[in-house]
Amino acid sequence: MNWDDESERIVAPAADGEDTAVEAALRPKDLDEFVGQEKVRQQLDLVLKAAKQRGATADHVLLSGAPGLGKTTLSMIIAAEMGAPIRITSGPAIQHAGDLAAILSSLQEGEVLFLDEIHRMSRPAEEMLYMAMEDFRVDVIVGKGPGATAIPLELPPFTLVGATTRAGLLPPPLRDRFGFTGHMEFYAPEELERVIQRSARLLDVEIDTGGAAEIAGRSRGTPRIANRLLRRVRDYAQVRADGVITREVAATALQVYEVDARGLDRLDRAVLEALLKLFGGGPVGLSTLAVAVGEERETVEEVAEPFLVRGGLLARTPRGRVATPAAWAHLGLVPPQQGGAGSGGQQGLFGV
Repeated sequence: MNWDDESERIVAPAADGEDTAVEAALRPKDLDEFVGQEKVRQQLDLVLKAAKQRGATADHVLLSGAPGLGKTTLSMIIAAEMGAPIRITSGPAIQHAGDLAAILSSLQEGEVLFLDEIHRMSRPAEEMLYMAMEDFRVDVIVGKGPGATAIPLELPPFTLVGATTRAGLLPPPLRDRFGFTGHMEFYAPEELERVIQRSARLLDVEIDTGGAAEIAGRSRGTPRIANRLLRRVRDYAQVRADGVITREVAATALQVYEVDARGLDRLDRAVLEALLKLFGGGPVGLSTLAVAVGEERETVEEVAEPFLVRGGLLARTPRGRVATPAAWAHLGLVPPQQGGAGSGGQQGLFGV
């Protein structure tokens, strides 16, 4: 299978069509219901309550973090807490300043504008957003060439909630205009257990603590993946068990879907097995590793490697990719002895 379309992976953090439909029913409606992200949640609670006490619109909010951690959910909660409608769009959908002007000019007072993937917005629209965020005004250019004129358009006060997976790509003038910035962290297994148990109640699925813990441990710290795995385990329990998700049922179901105890899928394990078995743990170049697993270089680098690096199973070095001792242990393999074939790079880095 080719993994260029990451949505084919059951452990992909991006949402597919089914996720989008199900998440609408599973999303918490207020901050008290929202699980995890304690610091961001507490800080945001203060920001929103203070704004309501002043009778003002909330400050603009920037949420950064990996896909699937709850940025869209928090934007909807912000609107709900402020009792305001929400308008949802994304950076790639705004390619011209006129696109943004049309959206901004139709906003109601106090409305929340959620701009997903804000780092992918076009530069002209980005520059228009500066004035809109700071002065609640935009200049609409009418005409072309020497006869062009700028018509100032006053905007009602609104709250912009920007979401990005790559905060470093935002220009400083845009970042500085956000009154509150929250970084979403990956979830601890205990937090994911609470997410899974809550989702199971809403989906009318019977699950015990062992089953929730088993799914949580394989969910890569991401609620979206946890909910997706829960649905797949539910299907297995319904067809091949008695409908109750226990630890044993969850483990067997996820084995069927090729998600192992650390949340690695077939692509992740293929990369590790090639690195360990073919190249003795490295170092090996990215292009060579990609050829060994039959995938494109970009697929290995952007789809498989981030989680392997975060999980402490693979390291990127100037000499190439290198497996860590944890990778050997996870696959049940014995690393080469010092001085053995293919062990040189790993020896110097990890002393195996």
